Amino acid sequence: MTTSTTPAVPTRQRLPFVVPLLALGTFLMITTEYIVAGLLQEIAADLGVGLAQVGLLITAFAVGMIVGSPVMALATLRLPRRATLVFALVVFAAGHVMAALGSDFGIVLLARVITALAAGAFWSVAAVVATQAAGPANSSRALGVMMSGVGLATVAGVPLGSFAGQLLGWRGTFWALAILSLLAAPVIARFTPADTRSHVPSVRAEVRAIMTGRMAILVIATVLATGGYMTAFSYLSPLATDRAGMPTWAVPLLFVVFGLGAIIGTNLAGRYADKHPVTTFITATAGTVVLMGLLVPFSTNAFGMFVLMFLLGIAGMGIPPVGTGLAVRFAHGAPTLAAAVSVSAFNGGTAIGTWFGAKALESTLGVLGPLTIAIIMAVLGLLTLPVLARTRATSQHGAEASL
Repeated sequence: MTTSTTPAVPTRQRLPFVVPLLALGTFLMITTEYIVAGLLQEIAADLGVGLAQVGLLITAFAVGMIVGSPVMALATLRLPRRATLVFALVVFAAGHVMAALGSDFGIVLLARVITALAAGAFWSVAAVVATQAAGPANSSRALGVMMSGVGLATVAGVPLGSFAGQLLGWRGTFWALAILSLLAAPVIARFTPADTRSHVPSVRAEVRAIMTGRMAILVIATVLATGGYMTAFSYLSPLATDRAGMPTWAVPLLFVVFGLGAIIGTNLAGRYADKHPVTTFITATAGTVVLMGLLVPFSTNAFGMFVLMFLLGIAGMGIPPVGTGLAVRFAHGAPTLAAAVSVSAFNGGTAIGTWFGAKALESTLGVLGPLTIAIIMAVLGLLTLPVLARTRATSQHGAEASL
């Protein structure tokens, strides 16, 4: 039972060691999600397929995360969380080995789906382990630290993976990810706390716990807010080269700058979200609207783009830990499934935004088309959040943190 008036519980206590370890796991998951974008040419040449077909490997992973996160959360519901994390990492490694050994595009595509299912299972359970290990007063801060692996993957994982792909081939990069995940498995198992659940979870009860109006509004807000900044991020390259006149070799530096901002944003949002979750969500989303709006005039200036992408990384990547934290609070009886639904919402927003962004890119708006879609989605998400605030304010859960 939690209480907001107990002075004995420090709000700035040291986070358990398992939390940064889970950040390393998140780093591996996000690195593999993004890495194909940096290895398109190598994979296409090796497998004898076109670039557009290789792009399906990215789509397959996103779909696997959207569908697989809740499905795997329910499938592993009765397993100990420590066992689920280890199992997910082993399957994650097996998927990469399967891809690295595959000589047919279909095999590699299937391997990406398997890898995405494992990533969804890991992310969902890791979010619950991190929050419960840190305690109620530091749960969002723990999620922020855990999700800093996303920014680290953008800063280091994807560039290093692309560089390794050029030296060792794309298969070498996949072998490296498989080995790293197998090395991480026993270490994470060693420091993951044992389960404290006193009853066997019921699938029906878990599903019922997330089928609430507040969860529905939160999912909609998360899809729209995430779809906004991730659409801008996904179509950053044509904006930088066509509008700002940047050389192609400099574009990866924009992703690095975004990733640096993301590391700051996930940790910063986590520190404020424990006491003011919805306010933090609104502030972060409003920040993305303003920054993406400024990108329209300032995308003609390379320096302006670097500054704005750094700030967009801070604002945008502050959303995932807050959204996941709220999902776990709203469906406190089904934390793993709630975290899985949150992961699906993030990936769903990205999939929807990038699809509409692709259509807008081919319209008369040109390279500003995806940015226009991004702003519209973020504004709609921002308009949804006051509704979420009202439903939360009238909730009878007095144990939840206040706005």
